[in-house]
Amino acid sequence: MQQLKRSTKLTLAALTAAVAVTGAAFAAQSAQPIIGLITKTETNPFFVKMKEGAATAATKGGAKLLSGAGKSDGDNAGQVTALENMVAAGAKTVLITPSDSKAIVPAIAKARAAGVMVIALDSPTEPVSAVDALFATNNYKAGQLIGQYAKKAMGSKKAVIATLDLFPGQPVGIARHNGFLQGFGTAGITATTTAQISTGVACAADSFGDQAKGQTAMENCLQKNPDINVVYTINEPAAAGAYQALKAAGKEKDVLIVSVDGGCAGVRNVKAGVIAATSQQYPLKMASMGVAAGITYAKTGKKVSGYTDTGVTLISDKPEAGVTSKDSKFGLANCWGQ
Repeated sequence: MQQLKRSTKLTLAALTAAVAVTGAAFAAQSAQPIIGLITKTETNPFFVKMKEGAATAATKGGAKLLSGAGKSDGDNAGQVTALENMVAAGAKTVLITPSDSKAIVPAIAKARAAGVMVIALDSPTEPVSAVDALFATNNYKAGQLIGQYAKKAMGSKKAVIATLDLFPGQPVGIARHNGFLQGFGTAGITATTTAQISTGVACAADSFGDQAKGQTAMENCLQKNPDINVVYTINEPAAAGAYQALKAAGKEKDVLIVSVDGGCAGVRNVKAGVIAATSQQYPLKMASMGVAAGITYAKTGKKVSGYTDTGVTLISDKPEAGVTSKDSKFGLANCWGQ
């Protein structure tokens, strides 16, 4: 009888423990997932659309979204603070577009050590393995496409090239710049080339992806070489600035401008003939995929890994033979921003 009582007690204890474990597991899985999104800035239309996409995906998936950003492109300290605050607030996944691909790594390592899954969006870290996964445009391919287009569009005319880049050392800027030159025909450049190549460039200037700085950069390049007839820009705001400088100099009809982004304002500039071609990328898709991965991790503990290419499409209303492109109608149907 005493042995039976002991056995009954052990059984009840085991059942109680099992229920407690099951209850804890259920509570953990049913708790609202907290996902953080850290962009480079709050104002760039690209990141505004990314935030909108993340918010929509979070609402649909029953997750809570925390958002933060640097004060400006390149503000690593602001992004570090945002990351630390999100981890303290209970975020189990943080999506980040790193402003400084190297300087952010220690903060990411600390977050990952605390069990947080970190996914880079749009821009890779250095090394890429510093995060669990990367969802981004193939920026080298984006550059290649506009380089190939520009080469075809110029035909037999001698090209005098200006590049309005991002800022020194940024992987996205380097990949787009090098991709453009490779697409235009510069030898010795591959997708793994880490240094920014200047072969065949008459003037290279940093625009920081800003319209006003892009205009100043173009003005300086025209002073350096007034014969410039091909302009590559890191993004469409810089392209708009370059156009203003060219127009003020009476050269807007003589210079081919190509760019990257595919925002609505940029595509309208393609339609208006300001930009000859642009490589369209998809920030909403990056954010939606990141949030979905975060919700899966919160519910199952399964992490994503590696690189996912979120796609790029060349947009132009003046197609060139041998270079696959879509027109501005397609671009406007798939663009982002105002």
